[in-house]
Amino acid sequence: MNNKKSILAGLIGLALLAGCSQAPDTSNKHSGLALANMDTSVKPGDDFFRYVNGHWLGTAKIPDDRPADGAFYMLRDKSLADVRVLVEGLDAKAPAGSETQQIRDLYHSYLDQAARNAKGTAPLLPLLADIDRISDQHSLARAFAQSGRSGGNAPFGFWIDADAKAPDSYAVYLYQSGLSLPDRDYYLKTDAASQALLKKYEQHIAGMLSRFGEPDAAAKAKRVLALETRLAKIQWDNVALRDREKNYNKGPVSELKRLAPSIPWDAYLGEAGLAGQQSLVIGQPSYLAALDGLMRQTPLADWQAYLKWHLITDYAPYLDSQTDAQNFAFFGTTLSGTPKQRAPWERALGVLDDHLGEAVGQLYVKHYFPPAAKERMEQLVENLRTAYGQSIEELDWMSPATKAQAKEKLAKFRPKIGYPDKWKDYSAISIRPDDLVGNLQRARAFEYADNLARLGKPVDRNEWHMSPQTVNAYYNPSNNEIVFPAAILQPPFFDMQADDAVNYGAIGGVIGHEMGHGFDDQGAKSDGDGVMRDWWTPTDLKEFRFRTSRLVAQYNRFEPIKGQYVNGQFTLGENIGDLGGLTIAHKAYLLSLDGKEAPVLDGFTGEQRFFLGWAQVWKGMYRPELMQMLLASDPHSPPEYRVNGVVPNIPAFYEAFNIQPGDKLYLDPAKRVKIW
Repeated sequence: MNNKKSILAGLIGLALLAGCSQAPDTSNKHSGLALANMDTSVKPGDDFFRYVNGHWLGTAKIPDDRPADGAFYMLRDKSLADVRVLVEGLDAKAPAGSETQQIRDLYHSYLDQAARNAKGTAPLLPLLADIDRISDQHSLARAFAQSGRSGGNAPFGFWIDADAKAPDSYAVYLYQSGLSLPDRDYYLKTDAASQALLKKYEQHIAGMLSRFGEPDAAAKAKRVLALETRLAKIQWDNVALRDREKNYNKGPVSELKRLAPSIPWDAYLGEAGLAGQQSLVIGQPSYLAALDGLMRQTPLADWQAYLKWHLITDYAPYLDSQTDAQNFAFFGTTLSGTPKQRAPWERALGVLDDHLGEAVGQLYVKHYFPPAAKERMEQLVENLRTAYGQSIEELDWMSPATKAQAKEKLAKFRPKIGYPDKWKDYSAISIRPDDLVGNLQRARAFEYADNLARLGKPVDRNEWHMSPQTVNAYYNPSNNEIVFPAAILQPPFFDMQADDAVNYGAIGGVIGHEMGHGFDDQGAKSDGDGVMRDWWTPTDLKEFRFRTSRLVAQYNRFEPIKGQYVNGQFTLGENIGDLGGLTIAHKAYLLSLDGKEAPVLDGFTGEQRFFLGWAQVWKGMYRPELMQMLLASDPHSPPEYRVNGVVPNIPAFYEAFNIQPGDKLYLDPAKRVKIW
């Protein structure tokens, strides 16, 4: 469970300043529209997503090493290529222990496939031998805790983050865990296709266990799948996991023993480094209570097979070629439909981002992120803040008391742009050029210790949870902050030479989306200081929930795969972010015109280009297997509905494209949803 809300296919670009006192200078501007992607044979009022992206959708082919393609993936590829140039140009004679040496040697330890092949499966044998030594419930509990430090998985785990109700202090959050498939529903569906996938999964587990010399691998795989299925049956679903209040159950550590007395909690907490912890937040109490019975019923041998499987699948991508390929054949091809792996250098950069992210980020910012970009982004955020404030003031359904609280929260929004003010120090991690698995284990141990060290200290509100080279953005409710890494502040989502309209529709809408998370159905449970509390009048909260329920109903009817629908309740927060974000960005665009009329460019008015800019951002196509996975596990709606699900609710869209009754996207005014 993670309360930080991202844009998913994170795409933010740099935008022009708003609030100018004169008409925009268009003498050297172009429209910013990707005209070649459009299919103008489609009526914008019937399918705006395909009107804007239809030609591309009909002619593009997803690369064999990708599960999807689109605007976000293209920007991500550019970021990877930029980072590759920097990493491969590092000095081979850098001093030992320097960040340059760490980056270079971690990168090369991944790329040295010959050395990895020579070691084969041997790097995991000591950890597998530890699992063989489990002899009772106490050593099993210690093994569960150890998985959080060294790798693998367990039926529960913990993380340390700001206390949602006292965000200046850190809290320990205990949460359900323990599955290898993307979502609990994969284990619970009874249709033929789902059962066939589970059979392939069982065969994959058996194959991997056999590769590591496990006797009776087929029988153990069957028991592992049965155990994961029992865990899935007692776990909370994704809709329940989104509810921040239901998942906040703070109490003394003794509450663990009351809920699940069969688990030796002292052994677990001691091994985890939490022996002195007085309180914690239990995310899903009913899951722990049900797990207690499952622990009593499950033989130690089944847990040993389970722990071995999770350890193996965790490290499989970093071992020899055959283990890596066998792992990808299931998780990459069978599960997400991707025919082949990404290039080794791309995967190596992913390892760098996971474990030395800010060290690489310093290089990235130095070479690719000019100070002027940060200054412009800061100004744009302020323009969106102004527009949001005006919109709140104009709401006809909210009382003055709640408006005052909302505006106070908006005023306290903290934007973080580009990169952190203070960089993380990785000097304690020993990185060797010929020891990939050892490097990962030492990096994980460092990260684990770094997290534990937070307890008892004030929350570091300057910390970042994404590296600068990450193509994404997020909102963090406990810090009331919106965060935009450097890599998303660039083309193709913003063109400095383009007219304002497309930039406001594209990146302005996405910035508004992140701001909107502060006022979505979960973000609105925290105030301006990040404290989770009720700041709404009862009448306003009732009206807010009524309006959001109407948005849920709208998205429930979308069917990206025949017979499989978008879950409007699960995706509600992101859908509120999209609707509010585009609404506020449109208001900010109008403010930027200062009453002047926008020029017509490429045959489109400024209003039209604004909406075209939003739709261009969500250009994308997914393989069917990935789409099915995301419907079950991703709180964001598919790209098509981030366009066609949003624009029918915005009156300006109807005016811009003369949408009339009878058009497929047309909604009667009484059915349109306006929240913010």
